Amino acid sequence: MSAAAKMSEALDHSNASHSGASHSSNDSSSDNGTRILYCNCAYAQIIPEAVKTDVLEGLAASGVSFDAVADLCELSARRDGSLKRLASGPGKIKIAACYPRAVNWLFAAAGAPLPKDRVEVRNMRVESAEETLKGLLGKS
Repeated sequence: MSAAAKMSEALDHSNASHSGASHSSNDSSSDNGTRILYCNCAYAQIIPEAVKTDVLEGLAASGVSFDAVADLCELSARRDGSLKRLASGPGKIKIAACYPRAVNWLFAAAGAPLPKDRVEVRNMRVESAEETLKGLLGKS
């Protein structure tokens, strides 16, 4: 099974179980302490499918640990505890989703405001998959 198929299966399971996040390993922080969150935007479908697929495949192929969620909007609406754990944890947070203002609002609405000095939001609505992956993985 390809890495993308495994992640797709994990996203399906995550959505079905309402656990909020699916870990690609036991520790969702990369070697440098940065945590990466990937949103599949399953319900609004506002991010181009090719970009989502390429970013997910790139993350899976990179070997870097990351969390993948089916839909950040849904987690915010449910005030899922995984958002608070991510926002309050140590280190830098990189998020692949949509507009930074929307992501910040979603976390705030869930009672989990993001620490502005430690968060980078990559906007898959306007960035290419390559730009998003470079930002997430620290490759310039």
